[in-house]
Amino acid sequence: MSSTTMQTQTITADNVIRLFPDVDTRLATSHRVPTNDNDLQGYDEEQIRLMEEVCIVLDENDVPIGSASKKVCHLMKNIDDGLLHRAFSVFLFDSNNRLHLQQRASEKITFPDMWTNTCCSHPLGVPGETGDELVTAVQGAKRAAQRKLDQELGIKAKQVPLEKFQFLTRIHYKAPSDGKWGEHEIDYILFIKADVDHTPNPNEVKDTRYVSGDELKTMFEDDTLNFTPWFKLICQSMLFEWWEHLDKGLEKYTGETSIRRML
Repeated sequence: MSSTTMQTQTITADNVIRLFPDVDTRLATSHRVPTNDNDLQGYDEEQIRLMEEVCIVLDENDVPIGSASKKVCHLMKNIDDGLLHRAFSVFLFDSNNRLHLQQRASEKITFPDMWTNTCCSHPLGVPGETGDELVTAVQGAKRAAQRKLDQELGIKAKQVPLEKFQFLTRIHYKAPSDGKWGEHEIDYILFIKADVDHTPNPNEVKDTRYVSGDELKTMFEDDTLNFTPWFKLICQSMLFEWWEHLDKGLEKYTGETSIRRML
C-alpha cells in the first residue's frame, strides 16, 4: 500500500470549522462516539472505544488549530478534504541494535495485520501531549510514546524514560487503509535504544519480533507480509542510514526543524 498524491485544499484556523463541523477549535478532552454509529458497526468493542480519543488537528505547518475524535480524523472522506492530525512513530532498538517490530492486531480498525515499527499512535489533546512550538510538541510526542508503549506492549515508563527518546524529524504523508479509513498525519519520528520487558496487548498487537537491518530487508521481499504505509515510507527513504549511525553520528540527523513532505 502506498501513499497517495492527490492534491487537497489547505486547512487553516479560519476555515477548519466550515469544512469540518466535527472539529472543536478548543483542545477537548473527549469526543463521544455514538453507540449507533454506522461507520463503526461490526468492529471490535475496545477499538471502537479508542476511536473516542482526541487527536490534535493541524494546519499544514504543524500548528494545532483544534481537536477531533480519532474516528473523525481517520475517515477517508475527511482526509480527502484535507483534515490533518499529529502522530508519532517509535523505533525501539535493543542493545544489539536490533529493531523491535510489531504486527498490528486483526481487531485494529485501520491497517489490521500489518507489520510496522515498534509503536505508532497519536499525541492527544490532553495536558502534556500538546504543543504549539516544536520543543513542546516533541515533548508531547515523547509522553504519548511512553503512554502507548505501555498500553500496546506493556513496556513500562521506567524502561523508556523521556530523556532517552531522540527526535529525528517529522514526515507529512497521506495513505488509505481501505475505502472508508486512512491516515493523513504529521508524524514525529522517535528513536530509543533500550532493553525492555514487554507483554503485548492482544487487542493491539498480533506478533512482535526483533530484526537486524538485513532481516528487515528480507521481510520486505516476502510477498506474504504486509507493511504499514508510513513504515514503508520511512524505510525506503531514511531508516537504514539512520540505523547505521545509531551508536555513532546519529546526532547529525536529530532535531530536524523542517517537515519532510511525502505526499
